[in-house]
Order: sequence, then C-alpha cells, then structure tokens
Amino acid sequence: MPTLTSPQDCLSMRELRVQIDRLDRQLIELLVTRAGYIDRASELKPGEGLPARIPDRVEDVVQKVRASSTEMGMDPDLAETLWRSLIDWSIAREERVLGPE
Repeated sequence: MPTLTSPQDCLSMRELRVQIDRLDRQLIELLVTRAGYIDRASELKPGEGLPARIPDRVEDVVQKVRASSTEMGMDPDLAETLWRSLIDWSIAREERVLGPE
C-alpha cells in the first residue's frame, strides 16, 4: 500500500487527486476486510442463536463511531450517517444467509 503524501505537501490539484484516489482505494480495501467479518458473523450467529439485526449492538457501534470521529476531528453526524448505511448493508448481507427476522 503506497504511503500517502500529506495534503500540505501536494503542490497541485493533480497531486492532490492522486492522493485522494489512493486513499479511496485504501478505504475500499478496509471495507472489503470489514465485509469478511460480516460474512463470518453470519456463520457464527446461528450457533449463538443471534439474529442479523441486534438493535443494542447497532447503537453501540454508532456511539463508538461518533466518539471516534469526534476525537479525530470528523463531523460525528456525517460518520453516523455513513455507518448507519454501512450497518444496514451489513445486516442485509447477513439476512441473505440467515433469513429475515
């Protein structure tokens, strides 16, 4: 994975866009890894008697994301919106294996 150049070290929009494209690829790689964990959850949940959607877990994840985003200087409302969408997608992915609740 190539090292990113800091935004301040980019001297042109072309250089900046190259870095954004690299970062986007890294984000996709992380999301693919996360999806692998979701797939594993759909294998483990039946043995533990768990449904795809666990509301308390959803809210726990969202609160952790909001706290992390605040700590790191990201808009927590944006982070929550992104993660709720990601969580909904993840639950739908699990439900394809587990069936709807």
